[in-house]
Amino acid sequence: MSLGNILIMQSGGCTAVINQSLAGIITSYQKIAPQSRIFGADHGVEGILSGNIPDITDISNETIKSLGAAPGSALGSTRRKLRPSDTEAIFNLLDRHKIKTFHIIGGNDSATTGLTFQREAESMGYDLIVVNIPKTIDNDLVQTDHCPGYGSSARFVAQATLGAGRDALAMGISSPITIIEVMGRDAGWLAASASLYKRDDFDPPHFIGVPEIPLDEERFLIQMEQAYRRHGYAVAVLAENVKGTNGTIGEQTEPWFTDDFGHAYYEGPSRYLAEQVTRKLGVRCRYEKPGTIQRSLMDSVSDIDSAEAFKIGREASLRAESGQTGIIMSLEREPGSIYECSLKTATLENVAGKVRLMPGEFLDIELAGVGNTTDKFKNYLEPLTGSPLNIPKHLFRN
Repeated sequence: MSLGNILIMQSGGCTAVINQSLAGIITSYQKIAPQSRIFGADHGVEGILSGNIPDITDISNETIKSLGAAPGSALGSTRRKLRPSDTEAIFNLLDRHKIKTFHIIGGNDSATTGLTFQREAESMGYDLIVVNIPKTIDNDLVQTDHCPGYGSSARFVAQATLGAGRDALAMGISSPITIIEVMGRDAGWLAASASLYKRDDFDPPHFIGVPEIPLDEERFLIQMEQAYRRHGYAVAVLAENVKGTNGTIGEQTEPWFTDDFGHAYYEGPSRYLAEQVTRKLGVRCRYEKPGTIQRSLMDSVSDIDSAEAFKIGREASLRAESGQTGIIMSLEREPGSIYECSLKTATLENVAGKVRLMPGEFLDIELAGVGNTTDKFKNYLEPLTGSPLNIPKHLFRN
């Protein structure tokens, strides 16, 4: 199957290294497919439907290097789901521009989009190579050790948790308790990363809330009170979609927004739980929602994450050149004490619509309740966050 011309789109939430994967793809195709033109979809599916797919073949090495280090999605992202009525317009555009190779840099929903493209092409008899490149700070794609983008966001969350803890301790009676609400729609990988620098029960966080484990509100309040009474401060880190034992935490029972893929968005638990802590303990409880900062702060980019994102983009082009299609790139950790990952593939059919939850060996109910994770999880996480921080020892104990 011929590569033809190439179309690349970025989809879903941005990561701090999503553009490194784009840089890897472009750099590789400029070498291995000099006769092909490379197009970039402006805001993904929307750009394809509107015909807005600028030619990015000849951008300079200097530009590629700078875009690889930039936050956000250089091509513009999308959360629009493909609809049956889109098919004719999309394939007319592909045919018009002689596009035979399609790459999506994205997560779970993007795997579904890639699979849809693949199946539609097959049903129409249109030769199209589809190779997805994984990215998501949620780290919840199946059949991969981890996802590009996760390591950098985990690095941010771990740093933010340590810093917020020292701030709360310093503020004393005026505002000694903090709840940090991080991203993580279906799985607790990012919330769990808050425990990276926790050495003992004094260190933050003192509670971790993840979607895999229903949050018992009374137990949460007791745990926060115990940490505060014992240490003079307390920090909790919660995934944005953590649920209570009876469903949604707080008074909001209906989502304020539901996206094209059917994902419901709620107010989030941090504000409500901060109010409950304040009432129970009689001291101010702050709540922090870093939002997109946790996936875009360039000072927190993991060097390992950045390098892997570039390599996996480059490898995707080589897989396409060899004729592989209907696949998504993946990372397989090599055994041994020295961190190393090999680049592998999985079928889009086996990844689309599936979510990888945290395994029990990484996070169990009791450890989550005291704000910790297992040593196995920390050993898994630490290399992904890149070069170690030079943290003064006194930060770990008052």
